[in-house]
Amino acid sequence: MIATVIGIYTLFIFIRLYVSVMQIGYINQIKRKGAVLMGEKEYLDAAAYAVAKEKLGMVETFVEFLLFLVWMGGMMAWLDSALAIESEALHTIIAVIGMVIINALVQLPFGWIAKFKIDAQYGFNRSSGAQFIKDTLVGTVLTIVIGSLIVWIVSMIITSSELWWLWSFAFIFAVVIAINMFFPTIRALFFDKVTPLENGELREKIEELMNKTGFVSSGIFVSDASKRDARLNAYFGGLGKTKRVVLFDTLIEKLSPSELIAVLGHELGHFAHGDLYKNIAMVGVMLFGMFAVFGNLPETLYLELGVSQSPQIVMMLFILLLPVVSFIMMPLMGMMSRHNEYEADRRGAELGGAEHLVNALKKLVAENKSFPLSHPLYRFFHTTHPPVVDRLRALGYDIRATVDEGYPDPCPND
Repeated sequence: MIATVIGIYTLFIFIRLYVSVMQIGYINQIKRKGAVLMGEKEYLDAAAYAVAKEKLGMVETFVEFLLFLVWMGGMMAWLDSALAIESEALHTIIAVIGMVIINALVQLPFGWIAKFKIDAQYGFNRSSGAQFIKDTLVGTVLTIVIGSLIVWIVSMIITSSELWWLWSFAFIFAVVIAINMFFPTIRALFFDKVTPLENGELREKIEELMNKTGFVSSGIFVSDASKRDARLNAYFGGLGKTKRVVLFDTLIEKLSPSELIAVLGHELGHFAHGDLYKNIAMVGVMLFGMFAVFGNLPETLYLELGVSQSPQIVMMLFILLLPVVSFIMMPLMGMMSRHNEYEADRRGAELGGAEHLVNALKKLVAENKSFPLSHPLYRFFHTTHPPVVDRLRALGYDIRATVDEGYPDPCPND
């Protein structure tokens, strides 16, 4: 059984690496056929940035595979047996959180390289080493505190019911909903400083837009995201009365008020179509499938691993194999998400004007150095948004006007 599990994981890693190789080859080939949506230099920079990130991701994927083999090869059993703690609950918490922390430590250098080498090279990183360490420590403390509580409750469920997988699913799904509700508040408390958007023309236009669509928000805020990163972004966070509009200060700086309204109109399109609730439902389906599988794993797997079918081992296996299930589910979630993006674009064009949304998307691509084209396999497995060239074409923008005549089809349909 253990050979089957390792074989499935190996196939998962191989597919990820193959998709990355195809994406890198595609970008390196297509970047020579004429710039799309950007000037030549900006286009080549975006291509180089995308390739650099993909190469780093490949190394991280390989290290992730080695770490998986180490855990399955005996480290999981060693960690479980090395904790000589009488309290079963404390034993479970330390074992599971210990695995999470070890994995995070192994992955930490990749986060550092991504931020202070790749992002810095292409003008995105504005964070200091001290800020990175602070963010990492805060994130680690939150993981330990919140994670310990979740692990403890799940362990209690596992030991008290034969249908533990069903009740554990219900609890974790409730946690997912709670995170969506309180994420903006948690982010504002521990990471970004947010302040209410000042009164003025922009605020009036945003409030008029929200009134028109029936979006009730707890406030409109500006995040000081520029202290860490130069990318442009905005989000509508929370559920129910916790909903809020958060604009990155970089977005306000780079987009005109009309373009910003068009972008927010797009986001309100997601709200009007209930996309957030659809996404949560999809996550629920994925979680249900995962818990159903993990609730019925054969006992031979535990015997071959040399461990007991204890709560901590069940959860550690869950953590190890979660990326596989997520990867399998991603194409379905991606297809649904890409469809939702087109619908949100239509709504954004209605509310803010197609011309303004087109201009905003072009600026976002240029400022964020987002390479506008990608290999079909990469889109299938990874992307939640359609290629920006397809989005612009759907909004009536003539993509071919920005492309050399010798390039017959720069923007294949998704």
